[in-house]
Amino acid sequence: MDKQKVLNVMGTEQPAGNAKGPEGASGRAEQAGVIYEMLIDKGYLDQEKLKYAKRVHSKLPGNKTLTQVLQELKYITSEQLRDTLSASKVNLKLGALLVELGLITDNDLKTAIGLQKGSAVRKTIGEVLVEGGLIEERSLLEVLSFQLGLPYCELEIGRMDANLLRKVPTKWYVLHNFLPVGRVDGEVTVAFVDPLNHESHEAAGKVFGEIRQVLCSKSEFDKVLRALENEAILLNASQADEKTVVGMVNALLEEAASYGASDIHIEPMKDRIRVRFRLDGVLVHFKDLPLQMGPSITSRLKIMAKADIAERRRHQDGRIQFDDPRSGATLDLRVSFYVTVWGENTVLRLLGRTGLLLGLSEIGMYPKMLERFKFDALDIPCGVILVTGPTGSGKTTTLYSSINYLASMETSIITVEDPVEYLIDGISQCSIDPKIHLTFEESLKHVVRQDPDVIVIGEIRDRFSAETCIQASLTGHKVISTFHTEDSIGGLIRLLNMNIEAFLVSSTVVCVVAQRLLRKVCPKCSEDYIPQPSDIRRLGYGANDAKGLGFKIGRGCSECRFTGYKGRVAVFELLVLNEPVKDAILNKRTSYDIRRISTETSGLVTLLEDGIMKAASGITSIQEVFRSLPRVAKPRPVHELRRLLGTE
Repeated sequence: MDKQKVLNVMGTEQPAGNAKGPEGASGRAEQAGVIYEMLIDKGYLDQEKLKYAKRVHSKLPGNKTLTQVLQELKYITSEQLRDTLSASKVNLKLGALLVELGLITDNDLKTAIGLQKGSAVRKTIGEVLVEGGLIEERSLLEVLSFQLGLPYCELEIGRMDANLLRKVPTKWYVLHNFLPVGRVDGEVTVAFVDPLNHESHEAAGKVFGEIRQVLCSKSEFDKVLRALENEAILLNASQADEKTVVGMVNALLEEAASYGASDIHIEPMKDRIRVRFRLDGVLVHFKDLPLQMGPSITSRLKIMAKADIAERRRHQDGRIQFDDPRSGATLDLRVSFYVTVWGENTVLRLLGRTGLLLGLSEIGMYPKMLERFKFDALDIPCGVILVTGPTGSGKTTTLYSSINYLASMETSIITVEDPVEYLIDGISQCSIDPKIHLTFEESLKHVVRQDPDVIVIGEIRDRFSAETCIQASLTGHKVISTFHTEDSIGGLIRLLNMNIEAFLVSSTVVCVVAQRLLRKVCPKCSEDYIPQPSDIRRLGYGANDAKGLGFKIGRGCSECRFTGYKGRVAVFELLVLNEPVKDAILNKRTSYDIRRISTETSGLVTLLEDGIMKAASGITSIQEVFRSLPRVAKPRPVHELRRLLGTE
């Protein structure tokens, strides 16, 4: 392969922003012409359709490529495109080909080029794209396979020829970035990380003679090498050194804390142990561990959580308090062990104990909504206040911010929680422990004897806890609790489905707050985003409704780990029960009717509408709104929402 071809495939890409240059949008489209010629030669496309698609493409806003337009017009299918590309080599630069196929955007390519130039270590554009999280490694290898005309091979040590692997020291494979896979008819199949490296090719030829080249991924290559280097450990993992396991678990907890993870997932799979962190509400792959290390790690965590290490047939849970040497803080972790077909799945929830409590004005409510929440709910002397949402939606933060607002020398506040997640001075907090028969039922019986003004029940789990909330409210107490429902109206319907009488619900519940957490656009790499017509339609608006709104999207940078998002923001739906809403509940109207009456008479702003307002302000993105928020009704115009929320 000549030098120019090598540079085209793996070398430095030029910026894609200059439309006049050969690597700009027009230059890239000109290069991509080779793909359309191949499609025509294969009989999948004709000149008339191509001409029409080009006309449509020229009128479209945004970053869609001509290849994507051809697919949307149904002139070609993804299978036809793959068949065409795999039939012969594609003489097109890797970055340009990835953009044309819609796997990355022009901005992604610009970002990767900038990172490539700024890196002290020489890296290919493909390596930069994968490391930056801009493309999946498998997708990159598939396109590289099209470009080079080489098949892609998945490496799995159990299927590789052990005699070939032992022919040279492991360090030789590390130095030259290749591995032998097997032998067929005297020819050895060799997997290369960089098939264009002539030195690697020559080294493989010297060792194995006649070879057949295939592509492999860097991650799978590294995984096989680790297995070769630690073969003794893999074979005797059940006798792994205790200090090694302790150090591994401690390092895992320290890393999770440093990343700001809310959960750690340790999941046994068929061939490995997968470790993932939940960052900003999204699970992110952290690392893979040898499969045989699973039982040792699980046993260590069970010891730390005071669970039964001999029991592996039943689900268990526990608590861990871990002193983090990096920050000097004590981490409080809730641990769940769940038995699966591949072994015990372990999930650790990192709980915030102190120092993370937000003031009520900091939780993300808009001014008028916050004012109504304070004056029409929290300041009412008695009644039930419910905070609803799915797991991980920030309910506990809102709950504790409300408690902090109510806390004073004249007020007695008592809680029943599983577990206590924030410590507040002056509050009587109880963490239940079923092992000593300190249950929800037992604690709730004794709560009212403590002469409280405010009762906080961590979660309404069943009819008993729901009835306790209602009865405490009827005796003149203020009760705050959380609930797992989709929206505020769903909280009321759920109570009715628990066989709580409608007149009790309408007379005791004063407010329901529903919420979600959306990822915030990274401030360092945010840029203006012009919504596509399909985005506007999905929002339920017309073409003119989105004009003048400041939508943003994150391009991706090292600060946000190339996700385009950093941190999270809460969106809320506040339902204050006025007389028309109470009448609707008493008459057992449908959820649609209750929502309509609430919107018309109580100033209800839905989760979707609050999310749209935060997206229109550039705090989050439209994509996050679509991903996370229920769409139960058409949103009102933005100018009306601004008036209702006090942002005009």
